[in-house]
Amino acid sequence: MNDIEKLGFDKWFQDKTETSKLDYCQIVRVISVNKNSFVVSNGNKDIYAELTGKFLFSSDSSQDFPTVGDWVYTQLFDDDSLAIIHDIFPRKSLLRRKTPGKKIEYQLIAANIDTAIIMQSLDSNFNLRRLERYLVMINESNITPVIFLSKSDLISIDEIESKKNDIYKIIPDIKIVVFSNNNLSDIKNIKTHFTPSETFCLLGSSGVGKTTLLNNLIHQDLYKTQPIREKDGRGKHTTTRRGLIVLENGSIVVDNPGMRELGIISIESGLDDTFNEIAELAGQCHFTDCTHTIEEGCAVLKALEEGIISKERYQNYIKMYKESLYNEMSYYEKRQKDKKFGKFMHTYMKNKKDMK
Repeated sequence: MNDIEKLGFDKWFQDKTETSKLDYCQIVRVISVNKNSFVVSNGNKDIYAELTGKFLFSSDSSQDFPTVGDWVYTQLFDDDSLAIIHDIFPRKSLLRRKTPGKKIEYQLIAANIDTAIIMQSLDSNFNLRRLERYLVMINESNITPVIFLSKSDLISIDEIESKKNDIYKIIPDIKIVVFSNNNLSDIKNIKTHFTPSETFCLLGSSGVGKTTLLNNLIHQDLYKTQPIREKDGRGKHTTTRRGLIVLENGSIVVDNPGMRELGIISIESGLDDTFNEIAELAGQCHFTDCTHTIEEGCAVLKALEEGIISKERYQNYIKMYKESLYNEMSYYEKRQKDKKFGKFMHTYMKNKKDMK
């Protein structure tokens, strides 16, 4: 096995390789990002990396920049201690969200993920509506979702089964793994769910035990953990950067900071896949452009009145639909303004040059 194959460089990427670039570039994977500086790996060593000017001056949006999990073409310098990133491979998948706060822009989470693990703890963190939001983001990216429920030692077996059944009611075929970070047998079982050469991404709020689980999987305290606040059960941010590590069985894991805010932009397919019963009902509505809020002949509203779909699930669907629609329109308007400004600056610089 080649060194980069250890990091997940499979046939899909081999078929996408531009062989002409290999005359002057090497293929590496991005394992860490800190603003415009990166750490990449060739499967043998980690290398500090920077972007060429092409990225800094010709990229239209954040999606044009590398993120953790990306495969990139690089030139190596100074005895392979510095890498210059020239280009990004096509992405098999891309996890993204709206940037936190009022700014309407995409924030990249990770690229080329095979399985996304949504982690919730079985205490006050357990939340079906937040779970649906994660699922929309994952399904939109065409990634396989799995649910890990931590802190199973805090509640009874009956309570655990009840919460699992609540999940199965909205996602019947999802894989659910229940465990405690304090149980060695549970950790041993968790390891069997990580497939060699595949890339996994850990997602969840702060305080659910992601960092502790990762430390258990790698048998060392690579990352620090923080205590939970008693007043609200929330954890402090432990991981401040997204990092990619290889487990002893050859599987690859991307760890992410806890996400308190999970804004969404343009998630039509993810919404339909996550709320598939609502999507099926929408096809029966009298109006093809039905918003499922006030229209006569709306099959979704009828199902809501008859108790076929729950009020909470319906409200979460509408909330995310409206949020995504608003963010998508705002993002499109922003892009149009950016392009107009770019054309203005190009004309200005050209005229300034001609006047000399």
